[in-house]
Amino acid sequence: MNEFTLGIEEEYMVIDPVTRELTSHDQKIVEAAQKIHKDQVKAEMHQAVVEVGTGICKTTEEARKEISQLRYTVSQLAGEQGLRIGAAGTHPFSHWEKQLITEHPRYNEIVNELQEAARSNLIFGLHVHVGFQSRELAIHIANQVRYFLPHVFALSTNSPFWESRNTGYKSFRTKIFDKFPRTGIPDIFNSIEDYDNYVKLLIKTNCMDNAKKIWWDIRVHPFFDTVEFRICDCPMLIDETMAFTALFQALCAKLYKLRLQNMEFISYSRALINENKWRAARYGIDGNLIDFGKEMEVNCRNLVLELLDFVDDVVDDLGCRSDLEYVHKILEHGTGADRQLAVYAQTGNFESVVDYITTQTLIGAK
Repeated sequence: MNEFTLGIEEEYMVIDPVTRELTSHDQKIVEAAQKIHKDQVKAEMHQAVVEVGTGICKTTEEARKEISQLRYTVSQLAGEQGLRIGAAGTHPFSHWEKQLITEHPRYNEIVNELQEAARSNLIFGLHVHVGFQSRELAIHIANQVRYFLPHVFALSTNSPFWESRNTGYKSFRTKIFDKFPRTGIPDIFNSIEDYDNYVKLLIKTNCMDNAKKIWWDIRVHPFFDTVEFRICDCPMLIDETMAFTALFQALCAKLYKLRLQNMEFISYSRALINENKWRAARYGIDGNLIDFGKEMEVNCRNLVLELLDFVDDVVDDLGCRSDLEYVHKILEHGTGADRQLAVYAQTGNFESVVDYITTQTLIGAK
């Protein structure tokens, strides 16, 4: 199954080890990292963010090696600047008003258009690309895989705090990002032409200047033959990143296998899937999601186990079983959000939560 190639992008917090606040690194980490990894390390809109991306990987094993190396390199270079990196969907207490915006025409343009929504968008995500033979096939799979996004998102929840407050959400990152246009679960597109016509119309009417300004939870990438999954909070652990990557890859392979057998999964409406996304953001894996086939609430953990059963017959062909197995550990030990909340309950201070995040971020990095 060579068509389901992988690419992973992660966004990291840059942290002052003394105050534990987010801090600007003046792009020094990025500049130093680019000498080693070229364009695999990039600046982001806020100066307290570093983004990394793997190359095109054939297997999760290959992707794990790259993401481990990228985390390690960025961490080492941050250390040389007297800084640390951390992987979570939001910083527990830093305020966005104090954070500097990276000087770049694209970011200036976004801030100018989106104003406060852009300036306050101090969040950190995981993007996973899965490769397809054609964009036609990619849109077909994207329509169906939308249903499963809240299930994986629930597992990835890793942003319970915002500006020194316990938000009551397991992922508050998604609530912050909702202020942007063209976010969330997309509608169904009947064909790739249908999608391309939508993009052309928005460009023609000056809603956007290119398709990269579509920030949905899943999109057929404007330039690559990939489906890009964008719903997850940046995971604390490399093991978590790889579990979600394996799950997305396996879902794509399974839906493709069904297509070859002239079968397909039901494509549910955006309005219905949004109900599950909201529940996943609020409760993580501790709540109930709706099984729309049965028209009833089902414990999220049970649905995740059903999901693992659903993809089981393609996992060995892909070679991602060991990475996928980690999902059981998440069900056992809790998501990043659950673990952050536990540290806060134990210590009563956000600095300890930041220390926990920065320590966990480097487990397995090399």
